Amino acid sequence: MRGDLVERVRRRIAVDGADVRPSAVADAVRAEIGGVAAHGDVLAALHTLRDEFEGVGPLEKLVSDPAVTDVLVTAPDQVWADGPEGLRRTSVTFPDEPAVRRLAQRLALAAGRRLDDAQPYVDGWLPGTDPHRQVRLHAVLPPVAPDGTCLSLRVLRPTTYDLATLARLGTLDAGTEAVLAAVVAARLAVLVTGCTGSGKSTLLGALLGAVPHAERIVCVEDAGELRPVHPQFVRLLARPANVEGAGEITVCDLVRQGLRMRPDRIVVGEVRGREVCDLLNALNTGHDGGAGTLHANSPAEVPARLEALAALGGMPREALHSQLAAAVQVVLHMRRSAGGGRVLAEIGVPRRARGEVEIVPAWRDGQWARYGDALRAALDDRGVRCEC
Repeated sequence: MRGDLVERVRRRIAVDGADVRPSAVADAVRAEIGGVAAHGDVLAALHTLRDEFEGVGPLEKLVSDPAVTDVLVTAPDQVWADGPEGLRRTSVTFPDEPAVRRLAQRLALAAGRRLDDAQPYVDGWLPGTDPHRQVRLHAVLPPVAPDGTCLSLRVLRPTTYDLATLARLGTLDAGTEAVLAAVVAARLAVLVTGCTGSGKSTLLGALLGAVPHAERIVCVEDAGELRPVHPQFVRLLARPANVEGAGEITVCDLVRQGLRMRPDRIVVGEVRGREVCDLLNALNTGHDGGAGTLHANSPAEVPARLEALAALGGMPREALHSQLAAAVQVVLHMRRSAGGGRVLAEIGVPRRARGEVEIVPAWRDGQWARYGDALRAALDDRGVRCEC
C-alpha cells in the first residue's frame, strides 16, 4: 500500500474519532481511494494502522520474544535486539523517521509522559496487562539526537527460579548453592551486585524464595521484577510523577512505609539513589536478613558506589562506612559471560581497614577464597554451619 495513502487513511481515522476497528479502517481506505479497494490494500492498511495505534507497533514481535531483553531503534532501518547471544540487527524496519517519532510520542503518552520539541527526551514504564512482562521506555528526539529519533525498550520478565534451578542452569555450582542456602538461613544481610543484565534480580528472587515461609518479606521496587514463590512476600512499587509533576511516590517513601508493616526482612529491589540511607538505617535497627541489588562492576567498587548514592541523601562518607560495616554481611557479584550466560562470580564480605570498608573475596570459583574464614565465622555466629 502506498505511503501517501496510508497517511491519508491515518488522518481520516483521527478526524473520525480514532476508530481503528478493522471495519472502520476498511471503510476509510475505500473512501480515500474513491472506489472499490483491492483486498491487498485493505489488509496492508489494517496492518499499518494497527502498528500506528496499538501496542509497541512493529516492535511487538521483538518485545514478545522471551529471549529479548532490549529493543533499540537508532534509525528507521536500524532496529536492534539484545538477548543471550548479544546485540543483533533485526529485519524490522519503519517506513521513515516520522514513523519512529510518532511511535515514540505515542508510547510516551501511554506512559503518562510528555515528549515533544520542548521536552525532547522521556523515561517511563509502559502500561500493560501481562504480569510476566514489563517494558521500560526511553526515547530521545532531534535535535538532541541529531541523526533521528532514538527509541529504547527494556523488557523485564519477572522470574521465579529457585537456587536449585540456578544450579542446574549453571549460574551456581553445588558448593555455591550450599553457601547461599546457609547465608539465607543465617539471616545475613545481602547486596547482589553486577552490571545491567547480569542476573542480579534473578539471583535475589531465588534467595527470597529460600526464606522460611513463616517470615514476612516487604519488598520495595521501582519496577516489579521480583516475584519469588513465597506466601509472605509483600510488594510496594514506586510511582513517578504525572505529566503535571504531581503524585510521585519514591522508593525512599516506600522504605519508610515498609518498616511500619512488621517486616521480618526488608528488601529494596534496586538501590540507585538516596534510598540507600534508609535501607542501611533499616538494616542497622534489628531487621536482619535484608537485601538489595546494586549496579557495580566488581565487589571492590561497592563502597565507592554506595558513597556516591549516600551523598545524595546527605550521609557523610564516614557515616556511610560505619553503617555499611554494621549493616551488610555478604556481597554477591553476578557477571555475564562472553557466551551470554549469567554466573555468580564471587562472594565477598566487608572488612574494616583504616576506618573504611572494603569488600574482600570469601568464595570464588566454587571454593573458599582468602577471606572465607570471615564468612564462616559470620555463619557460625548465627548458629549455621555450611556443609561445603
